[in-house]
Amino acid sequence: MNVSWEEFGWERLGHGMGRRRLPGWDATVALVVGADGVLLYDTGSTLREGAEVRAQAQALLGRKVTHIALSHPHFDHVLGTAAFSGVQVYGAVGMADLLKSGADALYASAVRHGLSEHDAAEAAGVVVAPHHEVCGEWTLDLGGRQVLLANVGPAHSGHDLVALVPGSPAVVLCGDLVEESGEPQAGRDAVPARWPAALDRLLALGGEDAVYVPGHGQVVDAAFVRAQRDRLAALFGVS
Repeated sequence: MNVSWEEFGWERLGHGMGRRRLPGWDATVALVVGADGVLLYDTGSTLREGAEVRAQAQALLGRKVTHIALSHPHFDHVLGTAAFSGVQVYGAVGMADLLKSGADALYASAVRHGLSEHDAAEAAGVVVAPHHEVCGEWTLDLGGRQVLLANVGPAHSGHDLVALVPGSPAVVLCGDLVEESGEPQAGRDAVPARWPAALDRLLALGGEDAVYVPGHGQVVDAAFVRAQRDRLAALFGVS
């Protein structure tokens, strides 16, 4: 597949894979392309961002996004989902009920972090809950390419979903379990005592040679993830 990711402000991660660091909160969205389907990991913080990502995916690939995986239920990762129609949406178990009942909380969080009241209300009013919930692991077949979705939380949030794309090297989409452009954030829905174990699981999935893509910041390696795991363990007093 010959696509110029960089022309659209995306970073190429490998054959048929790329990610973009969105402005504002530096949140990652990523695309994984197979012969029959296109997976988008996270959707941005507004309907406008979601629509822009949708348009860029169409321009880059000549195809529409068919699957969406949501890393966790924070506004800067999920509020763009309604810009995509006819897609299958995946999230960690329990996330669907949370989003269905939590539009007001999403709105409040978005405004508290600096999103305009108009943009927050517009997106929270049409928030899309996952159609499929991942309890342990779920393999998506995109046609000649499989992606493993793994529920490794709770940790950064109560519902943390990562994606492993096998290859040489493998690529792990980490959500906010890993952050590079700032310190990991433990909000009210975090479960700090479980966070180091979630990163152990992440490292077991990807291995030493994988590329790890944080929810915010530059791509990192296993050594970075392990060091962040050890800092969190020390900070929260867990082994």
